[in-house]
Amino acid sequence: MWSTLVIMKRSAILFAILLFCCFQPELTLAQQLKTPQKMKLNAGIITSKLAETKAFYTGLLGFGVSFENDFYLLLHAPGKQAELSFLLPEHASQQPLFHPPFQGQGMYLTIEVEDVDLIYQELKKKKVDIRIDIRNEPWGDRHFAITDPNGIAIDIVKYTDPEKP
Repeated sequence: MWSTLVIMKRSAILFAILLFCCFQPELTLAQQLKTPQKMKLNAGIITSKLAETKAFYTGLLGFGVSFENDFYLLLHAPGKQAELSFLLPEHASQQPLFHPPFQGQGMYLTIEVEDVDLIYQELKKKKVDIRIDIRNEPWGDRHFAITDPNGIAIDIVKYTDPEKP
């Protein structure tokens, strides 16, 4: 009798440990992995405007070309800390998931810069259409906005301390 109770108690403890270790849905995938995976984000936009997009990002914003072929363009921000990719729609080399083109709404990019006023002045000199004029926000952004040839809103920002009441 005594050994049965000990076995049942140990089994209950083991079961509780297994539940705790194996079924923790609140943990992210990275937390559940023994060795967290390094991740790098590259936003991709499907567009037929590869040439216009390349000219916009390289000519106006100083991006560089990391890779390019007849259906794909990979650009990197100055300093190579971020990348954007652009893909022709309906390309035979791609799976159907990557066929439909971006429709020009519902997406924005934020580009954090050191001197937002300088970039604002440079883009105004180049007659870039400024969609939101340069301004300070109470939460601490100094920014302005433009759009790329695909209709993607681009918020160019210098983060500052929030205004004090």
